[in-house]
Amino acid sequence: MTDLEQTFDADRFGTPRAKTVSWYDPMPTAAQGRTLSGRELLEAIRDERIPAPPIAKLMGLSIEEIGEGRVVFACVPDESLYNPIGAVHGGLVCTLADTVIGCAVHTLLEPGVGYTSIDLSVSYLRPVHADGTALRASGLVTKPGRRVAFANAEIVDGAGKVVATASGSVLIINAIRS
Repeated sequence: MTDLEQTFDADRFGTPRAKTVSWYDPMPTAAQGRTLSGRELLEAIRDERIPAPPIAKLMGLSIEEIGEGRVVFACVPDESLYNPIGAVHGGLVCTLADTVIGCAVHTLLEPGVGYTSIDLSVSYLRPVHADGTALRASGLVTKPGRRVAFANAEIVDGAGKVVATASGSVLIINAIRS
């Protein structure tokens, strides 16, 4: 018996559930990414020519669309992401927003140029539940820049209802080192 099974009443809480996550060493992807434009890197990840970063595997993120200054990612939340009040934790939605804002900016960057989030403001509009449908997160650059870029995100549920919006700024980092 595990500690969890010994601690909680199985009649009330059932048996423990498990989730296995596998990923590849992120450093070869990062090294190859420095030789590609941002858009080329995202296309290579989408097309599974190089592995997705570990955070994408952990949270089940996938790339659906890539354009100039625009991306769409999807994620099907499961109950392993629930908070104590019975809904998907807002951290997943925040991660989706941060991801699509950064990746939308990344589509505009040349090889060897990286980025990091400066700030992120998320407005949660409705709860998210693990109902088997995908969340879709769209990121759109609103103002590209040489040092700082600005972008917005919108996250919709499987019924097409907006569950959150976000805005953020991203610092452009030239000459990314290994």
